[in-house]
Amino acid sequence: MTATAAHTTADAVMAAGSKSFAAAARLFDPPTRQSAVLLYAWCRHCDDVIDGQVLGHGRAGAAAHPADRLARLQDLTRRALSGEPMADPAFRALQTVAATHALPHRWPLDHLEGFRMDVEGRTYRTLPDLLAYCHGVAGVVGLMMAHIMGVRGGDPVGDDTLDRAMDLGLAFQLTNIARDIVDDAEVGRCYLPLDWLDEAGIPPADAAAARHRPALATVARRLVEAAEPHYASAAIGIGRLPTRSAWAVATAAEVYRAIGTKVVAAGPAAWDGRIATGRTEKLRHAASAAVVALVPRRDWQARRPADLWPRPR
Repeated sequence: MTATAAHTTADAVMAAGSKSFAAAARLFDPPTRQSAVLLYAWCRHCDDVIDGQVLGHGRAGAAAHPADRLARLQDLTRRALSGEPMADPAFRALQTVAATHALPHRWPLDHLEGFRMDVEGRTYRTLPDLLAYCHGVAGVVGLMMAHIMGVRGGDPVGDDTLDRAMDLGLAFQLTNIARDIVDDAEVGRCYLPLDWLDEAGIPPADAAAARHRPALATVARRLVEAAEPHYASAAIGIGRLPTRSAWAVATAAEVYRAIGTKVVAAGPAAWDGRIATGRTEKLRHAASAAVVALVPRRDWQARRPADLWPRPR
């Protein structure tokens, strides 16, 4: 497969797997967009393999045990990162990104460790417990994306910016969890803090039941509220990115933030259908995000709040 064909394949994966991120990704400069799309293709592939899905939907009926599928992903990822020729397009995509940007190898492997929590069927007693999961499956993706955009650690500003990139991943994941509570519960997964469910009187195994929707709406609101400090933190990091990258990332942040707002506004009806943003809304968010990208932020040198969940070093 040629480089052009690989990018075309990755574009198709993104368009089918995440309309929200696909819309925002168009705003990157071409080289950054190519790398972002290739990284997304690998992340999407790994997620689908673990879940036994195709592009985040349905059930593919994977034959191997999830732990075996995870071990296979880890093996292929290590081989790709070592430079071994890869037949699978998803791992060629990762290999290209890693070679182009000198991507730290620990981050793709940390991402796969996040999936281990799904494989083991873990539950999360507290919000910090949940954020540890969110870091693996989404926060690390924020780190890799920031690296692609030129952010490097090793100094106070670089490390702080990486922390804020992680925050955006955490915020995205909390928003996704709030939107997908019922869908997840119907396949036996619960990502809600068990302490919150106890307070709401909702048995974790019964979270999809219609009678719990009013109480579930309260829990969803708490998730969306928990995402807000992370969105606010990420906004300062966005202001440190190159202009086109800042525009793309700010657009994605506004789109996902709007999904959380819709979940809260819908209350118990939030799971009657899949909440999303339409094309006109996305264009409006892109327009307002341009202001974020183009207008210098006075607070761009602010330090990240110490009470936010700490990035593992």
